[in-house]
Amino acid sequence: MNAYSTDALIIGGGHNGLVCAYYLARAGMKVRILEARDVIGGAAVTEEFYPGFRNSTASYTVSLLQPKIIADMGLVERGYRVIERPKSNFLPLGGGEYLLVGGSLEATQMEIARFSQADAARLPEYYAMLESAAQILRELALEIPPNAGSGVQAMLAGIKTARRFTRLSVLEQHNILKLFTLSAREMLDQWFESAPIKAAFGFDAIVGNYASPDTPGSAYVLLHHVFGEVNGKHGQWGHVLGGMGQVTQLMAEACEEAGVEISLETPVKKLLVENGAAVGICTIDGEQIRARKIIANVGPKLLYDRLIDAADLPADFRSMMAGYQFGSGSFRMNLALGGLPDFTDLPGTGNHLKSGIIMAPSLDYMDEAYQDARRDGWSRKPVVEMLIPSLVDDSLAPAGQHVASLFCQQFAPILPEGRSWDDERNAAVDAILDVVENHAPGFRKLILGRMALSPLDLERKFGLVGGDIFHGRMSLDQLWTARPVIGSANYKGPIQHLYMCGSGTHPGGGVTGAPGHNAAKMILRERSFLGRWLG
Repeated sequence: MNAYSTDALIIGGGHNGLVCAYYLARAGMKVRILEARDVIGGAAVTEEFYPGFRNSTASYTVSLLQPKIIADMGLVERGYRVIERPKSNFLPLGGGEYLLVGGSLEATQMEIARFSQADAARLPEYYAMLESAAQILRELALEIPPNAGSGVQAMLAGIKTARRFTRLSVLEQHNILKLFTLSAREMLDQWFESAPIKAAFGFDAIVGNYASPDTPGSAYVLLHHVFGEVNGKHGQWGHVLGGMGQVTQLMAEACEEAGVEISLETPVKKLLVENGAAVGICTIDGEQIRARKIIANVGPKLLYDRLIDAADLPADFRSMMAGYQFGSGSFRMNLALGGLPDFTDLPGTGNHLKSGIIMAPSLDYMDEAYQDARRDGWSRKPVVEMLIPSLVDDSLAPAGQHVASLFCQQFAPILPEGRSWDDERNAAVDAILDVVENHAPGFRKLILGRMALSPLDLERKFGLVGGDIFHGRMSLDQLWTARPVIGSANYKGPIQHLYMCGSGTHPGGGVTGAPGHNAAKMILRERSFLGRWLG
């Protein structure tokens, strides 16, 4: 039976699925997206979570979205606007101390000098080191990695990659090696002496990463968070006017103009596999939809553990996927506030409230939170980051009121001893609010409403298995040619006509659009000269 209804069927309407669909449709393919929820966008959505209050309910800030994709999809012309943070991060430290990072190199140096003159002096060199490594990531982001078993093509791709590294100095190569292999603490100890500045930079190493800053390889996650840009400024983060849902709504608009069909409330139950090839899907309602190519925008664990029968997968691939590491240890909250928090260490309003507010004063605090979660399931003193996007976007809350995004770390994806997040969600919320209350007394009284998303809730609502915002751990064994596993780095699954375009493929997590771009590039490459359309 070959009654294909479309050329390409994309499972999941997140930003990568939209990007992939756009490029395929632009090249003349007939494309249909199947999204389980009643809204397009995956984890990049803006939703009303309390009457009159809207927020980016999962993904909540932007930096990594690729400039090429922004340009190709005409997002700026469609209304894409990003407000840069005036300060990158504010760390209340207790005892009347705080650290403000960002704004300019000179401003950050002045702040750091209050704790260490030596650290302030080393800061430009540290930034230069990170930028050198980040530039390599930028160049590789839109490349298809060399794939084991792909013969001459893989060899040539490997040579092309190697050439990028040979142009670096020996010191630059040395630093990149350390970033990929050392723990965040080991890396930062080699640069700085003061605990606050190590905390400010080390925080990025555990965001979406269920790990301690002492975990080997955690330095890479730090690097991953700085290879983006906002408004042409490298390393910047910002807020999209209208929330993250604005990004995916504009992408959907571009897709529909290119001819993409988007079907909401169409959850997929199983892939249809015949004679070793993917030929379609079966929905929860039993409808079968057949297509020449099946492209999964869901994570590898969801795809291979739940949507495909084990008998349809090669034994060696099943073995590799059994060891695939996932679960980012994240707990997400959206709060409707009657007013603004007042931090004891820096009272009043100001640019510090428009930054990322990091409540984790040291690497030791972050490590203790992780150890606590490993032992008990979640930290009683978790790592908490707060953003208040309504300060720069009045479309999110009623006048005089605000919304806050809380992204919290060190919550086990799966609780020990058979415990359930349904039973422990409220206790975890209390622990999170205790941390905020400690720094901003009276915060609880400001709360009008909330949405609390445990790792289990993130899985149920957004399809993020284990609540993993990256679709899989970002470690050396699951990066580049090994993402998701060796032999599947070229966005192709082990089943003929099956492709992957989500964050479980290179270059990994974050709202980059790169996996979607690269998967489309691979598909079009196989359609001969059309691959050149993507450059």
